[in-house]
Amino acid sequence: MSPPSSVRLAADIGGTFTDIVLETPQGRRTRKVLTTPAAPEDGVMTGIGLVLADAGLDFSDVAVFVHGTTLATNAIIERRGARTMLVGTEGFRDILEIGTESRFDQYDIMIRKPEPLVARPHRFAVPERMDARGRVQRPLDEAAVRALVPHLRAAGAEAIAIAFLHAYANPAHERRARDLLAEALPEVPISISSAVCPEIREYERTSTTVANAYVQPLMAGYLGRLRQALDGRAFRGALYLVTSGGGLTSLEAARQFPVRLVESGPAGGAIFAAQCAGQLSEGRVLSFDMGGTTAKICLIERGQPASSRFFEVDRTARFMKGSGLPLRIPVIEMVEIGAGGGSIAHLDAMRRVVVGPESASSVPGPACYGLGGTRPAVTDADLVLGLLQPEGFAGGGMTLRPERAAAALDAAIGGPLGLSPEMAAHAVYEIVCETMASAARVHAAERGAVIGTHTMIAFGGAAPLHAGRVAEKLGVRRLIVPANAGVGSAVGFLAAPVSFELVRSHPARLDAQFDGAGVSALLDQMTATARGMVQDDARAASLTVRRGAFMRYVGQGHEIAVTLPDGPLDQAALPAMRAAFEAEYARQFARIIPGAPVEILNWSVTVSTRAEQPAPFPPTPARRSVAAARTRLLFDGGRDRMMELAVHARAEMRPGDAVAGPALIVEQETTTYVPARFDAHIDGGGNIVMDMKETA
Repeated sequence: MSPPSSVRLAADIGGTFTDIVLETPQGRRTRKVLTTPAAPEDGVMTGIGLVLADAGLDFSDVAVFVHGTTLATNAIIERRGARTMLVGTEGFRDILEIGTESRFDQYDIMIRKPEPLVARPHRFAVPERMDARGRVQRPLDEAAVRALVPHLRAAGAEAIAIAFLHAYANPAHERRARDLLAEALPEVPISISSAVCPEIREYERTSTTVANAYVQPLMAGYLGRLRQALDGRAFRGALYLVTSGGGLTSLEAARQFPVRLVESGPAGGAIFAAQCAGQLSEGRVLSFDMGGTTAKICLIERGQPASSRFFEVDRTARFMKGSGLPLRIPVIEMVEIGAGGGSIAHLDAMRRVVVGPESASSVPGPACYGLGGTRPAVTDADLVLGLLQPEGFAGGGMTLRPERAAAALDAAIGGPLGLSPEMAAHAVYEIVCETMASAARVHAAERGAVIGTHTMIAFGGAAPLHAGRVAEKLGVRRLIVPANAGVGSAVGFLAAPVSFELVRSHPARLDAQFDGAGVSALLDQMTATARGMVQDDARAASLTVRRGAFMRYVGQGHEIAVTLPDGPLDQAALPAMRAAFEAEYARQFARIIPGAPVEILNWSVTVSTRAEQPAPFPPTPARRSVAAARTRLLFDGGRDRMMELAVHARAEMRPGDAVAGPALIVEQETTTYVPARFDAHIDGGGNIVMDMKETA
């Protein structure tokens, strides 16, 4: 039995599958089980039990358990969160609907904005007022706060969000209101904006606080049940949750700030891709993560995924910025769309084939699962095309039903359009690949990247089946499917550092009036708070502190993130701070404004453990062509006929083995489709590398 300190476990709850990864000195083991939406911890515990049994280990042997989940995201999208009440400053009751008064589509007269998480009857306001410098303009009316209690009870409050004007500058009124309401309603969790998002910009701060309150009871209940289940199985190791920013946090921090878990699963995938990019010495990477419910696309430059302080959830217009609910949290920047293996295909009012965003999820699942689903999903199309073998699906846990997939495709698409089930499946495959390619183009354009110069790294249970076709559409000439690609996000969890980031607003100008003492005191306080969030980690001695500022030229509407120099921030540090800002500004916009005044709106501190740098993959031996062990019939939609396709078992392939497309490479967790325009080989690290043929 392995010593406890060497055994690590990761679990990723997706909309369709829950992925489990176990790392021991003897190697890595993986499992895929269907997600159990009614009680997600059941699927997690089942998967853990199976993978531990495979390794001959017990729960008590696990030293570290890292967990990521999309439960918070799904709760917001599906509106399954708590009945939340909002308490704000008198006169600002409708900030959630007024927003910034901007329109994400200027010329759409039928524009549809996302519904606020708190309906108007559940929004309340009390007399109080702070100014932008934190000075009290109107004292908090404590009697008015107490008078809210019967109204909150009558409305059935399950969670409360408090967001007062300018609370980022002075949180005293929010804290006092929280204490008064907590005394009267001790069973109701309360989120205050000065703790959740102490930043300037009223709408985004309020929206983030409301989202935190909305998912807090759900996440606290789930995490409590998971902790109880682990304790009941004699688990004594450390438990961490993955945040949207790609770091790990404690169970208590996750309960307090569950909004930071909104993109935890996709963040693990970006970490996985960034780690692979470093091992492969790839400077520009397009990360493509396609699971059962969604597809995620992220740009990785110089080994680091793009990061942001802003994220939108539940967009009403798929690719339109401003059409979702804004959240100001540390997040790995990516585009996420409802295009996964479980995404449902249907005809719209114009009889066009449409895929997603609705998903069959794990219950009832695609028609081919045989679990009651009757509507065709992407997995049904892949099966009918011949890209999937019915036996041994999802790591051997399922046998798919091709006849049910064909019947569903015929009923929903083929019959109405006069197409065979195979041609209907081809239409679904093409549409979902084009949807993902379109999302990648938009994301690259927003980042100013030339997508054809990037290498694609594809992972997730469904991505290797579709990545080749997406790469063709994008003009990407190299594609890599790493080892354990089917559970890539869970593998990425194990590489994430324990970290916590704080951002606070404190406007300052880089001039003679710069208050270095005040800024240094603020950063010291933020550092102490962030350290407190990670100090219980066993690697606390190796903590690093990274300070940053969100800077802009005076008069501009938005800021850019700049890393601050080490040492005290006094008058002597101003030239270095300005130089850092101008260097980053020039990198993003190719020019600066010489001599223009610069200001800082927000300051950030990130405390984290040092992430281990993986060793580069071994060199690839000389390539040698290998014959296929067997063949399978694949439907070629371009020619409207079946064709014979070579099928290779990845477990039997060795570094240097090469195959020419078209071909399939099958493994326990996923299947890789090598289109005719690509050749593939296994590199020194066991990755599948697909290069576009020179004649393509």
